[in-house]
Amino acid sequence: MKVNFFATLRDIAGGKTVEFDVDHGVTAQELLDKIIERFPLMKKELLNENGEMYGHVHFFINGRDVQFTEDKFATRIEQGDTVNVFPAVGGG
Repeated sequence: MKVNFFATLRDIAGGKTVEFDVDHGVTAQELLDKIIERFPLMKKELLNENGEMYGHVHFFINGRDVQFTEDKFATRIEQGDTVNVFPAVGGG
């Protein structure tokens, strides 16, 4: 599954698009866990001390921020879905 990273996250990921070996139907949380497992430096960029995603970070599936969807991070990601992760400018 391809994940697109933006802004400072690209430096950590080593590029814009990174392929992750996960099953289709994975939840957003499971994918987030894989991202942090592969790029441990992203943890401090994405998550607060309680393990929750910062409000200024956006995890989009098909253009919808999962933090504002009904299922939040339990949202399933299917084959062909577009995943984008980026910190908002001026966030922090």
